[in-house]
Amino acid sequence: MLLVRSYGLDVLLIAAAVESVIELSVRRDEVDAPQTTLWFLIPASVVVILPLLLRRRYPFAAPAAVWVLGAAISFVDGRLITFVSGIYLAGMAASFLLGNMSDERQARLGLAITIAGSAIVIYNDPTHTGGELLFVPLFFGIAWLAGYALRERAAQADAAEERAAQAEREREAAARIAVAEERARIARELHDIVAHAMSVMVLQVGAVRHSLPASLEEDGEALRGVEDTGRSALAEMRRLLGAMRSDGDAGLAPQPGLDRLDALVDEVTRAGLPTELQVEGRRVPLSRALDLSAYRIVQEGLTNVRKHAEASKAQVTVHYEAAELRIEIRDDGKGAGANGSPGFGLIGIRERVKIYGGELTSGAAPGGGFVLSARLPLGGPSP
Repeated sequence: MLLVRSYGLDVLLIAAAVESVIELSVRRDEVDAPQTTLWFLIPASVVVILPLLLRRRYPFAAPAAVWVLGAAISFVDGRLITFVSGIYLAGMAASFLLGNMSDERQARLGLAITIAGSAIVIYNDPTHTGGELLFVPLFFGIAWLAGYALRERAAQADAAEERAAQAEREREAAARIAVAEERARIARELHDIVAHAMSVMVLQVGAVRHSLPASLEEDGEALRGVEDTGRSALAEMRRLLGAMRSDGDAGLAPQPGLDRLDALVDEVTRAGLPTELQVEGRRVPLSRALDLSAYRIVQEGLTNVRKHAEASKAQVTVHYEAAELRIEIRDDGKGAGANGSPGFGLIGIRERVKIYGGELTSGAAPGGGFVLSARLPLGGPSP
């Protein structure tokens, strides 16, 4: 199929040239046949047709040459151009190609060449009528118009494809930004947790050192070194937190966990999305980082439902097991991003799940609506 599209016209043009030679030889004795010798007619007919074979290299000059050469030859023998069917086919193809030019000025110039060339050819034919002088150029003008319309359609398709590619590039860039922002947010939260733990450790080391008897002075000095190292590391950690934290972030505010889900659900319900919380299984102690990430997953999932799913209600299920924590957020809406918004919150959730080696699935629920399910192993992050 690709070969036919690429070289089909070339084959037709060569066939038209061969047909012209045969037609001039066979119909030589007809009344309206050209009057000049075959030594002129055959090369002239071939010369008019074959320039179109160079249309890829000379997209404007090749089809324009068909009309220029045809008009010029008509001054030598006015019957040749109108007599040969192959030349008629070449004229149609040349008109179409001139209308299909991507350059607007060349296309308009091609229309002028088509109309003028066809009018000259008809005028130089001694057997022409007044109607032919009007309608034949109009007919080739219609062929030019068909090429022009196809060019406009192709240009619109190219523009639409470029817009789609640009939108895809922007979407990918926005997704990368969303990933970077969520990773920075996770890093800030984890640094908060580590900084708090280090503060507790330093205080405990200091308390132990002060309670040691004088006989353990050497051990006290060792603990002093640990305490000084911890305070130095804590100072560096706080400086790092200050550099990472955006202006709108709360300084050392307590980080929420799954024990705050009731308050979160009440807040979402007051915001206009009735939400039900269901906790299954026996609660197990979680690390502060995992507890915070689980809370953020629920928070971001409900935010996505409110902003993008057009839902009337939602349900949050937290299921505790010995080896993993499962979180499911289900709604009766159209799904994340249903209203055309990007819904990059899912990207942030995926980043949090990936940190702990978990799994995230999302999609249409069997009974309608949308379901987001996250599985977090309790053994800690994957290596």
